[in-house]
Amino acid sequence: MENYKDYALKLFKDLVEKNTQSSETSKTYPSTESQLIFGEYLEKLCTDIGLTDISRDEYGYITALLPDGDSSSPKIGLIAHMDTSPEYSGENVSPQIHENYDGGEIPLKNGITLSPSEFPSLNNYKGDSIITSDGSTLLGADDKAGICAILTAMKYLIDNPSIPRKQIKIAFTPDEEIGKGTEYFKTEKFGCNYAFTIDGGEIGELNYETFNAARAEITIKGKNVHPSSAKGIMINSALIAAEFISCLPPDEIPSKTCGREGFYHLNGINGNVERTSLNYLIRAFEKKEFNNRKEKIKEAVSKINEKYGNIASLNIYDEYYNMYEIIKDTPEPVELAKNAMIKAGIEPKIISVRGGTDGSHLSFMGLPSPNIFAGGHNFHGPYEYLPLNSLLKSAEVIVNICSKND
Repeated sequence: MENYKDYALKLFKDLVEKNTQSSETSKTYPSTESQLIFGEYLEKLCTDIGLTDISRDEYGYITALLPDGDSSSPKIGLIAHMDTSPEYSGENVSPQIHENYDGGEIPLKNGITLSPSEFPSLNNYKGDSIITSDGSTLLGADDKAGICAILTAMKYLIDNPSIPRKQIKIAFTPDEEIGKGTEYFKTEKFGCNYAFTIDGGEIGELNYETFNAARAEITIKGKNVHPSSAKGIMINSALIAAEFISCLPPDEIPSKTCGREGFYHLNGINGNVERTSLNYLIRAFEKKEFNNRKEKIKEAVSKINEKYGNIASLNIYDEYYNMYEIIKDTPEPVELAKNAMIKAGIEPKIISVRGGTDGSHLSFMGLPSPNIFAGGHNFHGPYEYLPLNSLLKSAEVIVNICSKND
């Protein structure tokens, strides 16, 4: 893929310079108009590369077919998402190319420095070209690196028609970052036996186990009167919210857990004396622990209501499930991905994702979809970076997946 280095770099820069942040507060689908505009751009890219059967539906999904696939082979999907995280600005992204990285600190704007002392993974990329933002935005490698890797691989295969290839279909989806990427995705129409999401992660990552995930929204209603005459009357919802927080184990939070440990994550809090809302993410790999954590939230709400009267309400709902429950019965895509990495000279790193991907939903929708690296690090903020060689290796792995060897 070395001959496609310039193509991939230019394409990635073009992709990240277009703002496609999703929005958790929007009532539309996709959640932002910018994703629809970006979809038009991707549709044109697919046409220019030479993909066929290109479609863009009313929900913003882009699908296309790699021509000349062997109809006797399984049909394989390649999927990446268009949106970037709403947690940090994706507007006016200015990608910076740090060629022949020397292993030192990389200074960015706003006093931000990418340092190997803080991010030891940088030590793995000496001599590589490192792509960052300028420090005032995120970079957007999650998941525009995935889009770039797919399109680079498709261009390579179309430019080299003598390479026999399987039936390959691609899809670009909106709103993955807010957990809605597959809300209107039609797996039957997509028509694949299985798929791969190409969604972030350092070189070599192969993921087929994710968290089970739920969200809990707690609302506490207080009573506000003038503090001079508040005794026995005022109910301060903000203080009671703090009491609710103390009902949960203090060490079972993201900053104090790792590996296969689950957690409660206070993702948002907003309130005053009269009304306070709490937004929790609940995560666990094992189903029993997952259910126990949800029960713990319910018990904490009940405890508040027993003590203060019926002042707390709870809305709790599941977001996605551990894809391993499906993938374990469909080993073919995992073995194919492992072999494709080994062929590219990469040692597969089987990592359980402390999060989820579109593949979590898709697997339970009848489309088993493990996740393959696109090469990025430190997503959703100004410290994000992408080694260019990792991006090229992702494209090479995709080419190996698509190629028919018999």
